[in-house]
Amino acid sequence: MTNATLRRSQLVVPGNDVEVLDHAAASPADEVILDLEDSVRSSEKTEARERIVDALIENDWDDKLVSCRINGLNTRWWYDDVVTLGTNAGEHIDSFVLPKTDSADMVTGLDFLLTQVEVNAGLPSGSIGVEAQIESALGMSNVIEVAHAEERLDSLIFGPGDYSASIGVGGLTTGHSNLYPGHYWHYALSRLVHAAKGAGLQAIDGLYADFEDEEGFQEACNRAKMLGCDGKWVIHPKQVEHANTVFAPTEEQARLATQITEAYEEARREGQQTATFEGEIIDDATFRMAKNIMERAERAGVL
Repeated sequence: MTNATLRRSQLVVPGNDVEVLDHAAASPADEVILDLEDSVRSSEKTEARERIVDALIENDWDDKLVSCRINGLNTRWWYDDVVTLGTNAGEHIDSFVLPKTDSADMVTGLDFLLTQVEVNAGLPSGSIGVEAQIESALGMSNVIEVAHAEERLDSLIFGPGDYSASIGVGGLTTGHSNLYPGHYWHYALSRLVHAAKGAGLQAIDGLYADFEDEEGFQEACNRAKMLGCDGKWVIHPKQVEHANTVFAPTEEQARLATQITEAYEEARREGQQTATFEGEIIDDATFRMAKNIMERAERAGVL
């Protein structure tokens, strides 16, 4: 994973609610996503843009990433979303989330406009990243090409709601289901993770709609982590702590990873062909896994 920024929790908040926007700035979430798409009605999108600009300027976001989910490229709002936010508050924006990303061309189109906005606003080229949200069968089919589309891409995000509608699933829940005997989104998440990691991007699991079901949410986080996800969308503050905990190594994992790394490096310094730890051989793959855990633990404050 080349992008070292923590995205264990991505708190999504509606862009038309001033009070919620202000509270989001104080959230312990690693990233806050100010939404202009699904959570904002058509009649309120223009006003919501201005509210987001004000919130970006007036609040302190220094301890977290802040992103804005624009409207899809098949709508009449996305152009003004990018120009208005990038021009007036671009220095406060870490990335734009591109919903319903179906092809690499869509990422390239957003990249082209963003480049012009950055130039006109006096921002460094490429300073605003892009996070591509995969929400359809077509997008999932093209996810590898999407992952390699542009250098400003930071992550791929799974969107289970629209994806469910796209493939015609049998349930009406978003982000989970008790009707399927196994991990409901195993294939989709695994495919997205492989595409993301092959391009050096982070992979983020989508929302879990039942925010009162803390046990179910934690189980969803655990499953996503085991598949290689780096974090998860959260739609309620009570989900943030669970996501931050699950997607960070435990102190014991960090300790073991440190010991394995030290044993491997010491063996190499001494010219030994084989490194061992507690009677087990440490191969190159184990060493790389241990280094990844150490890096995540350091970023999460565990080490």
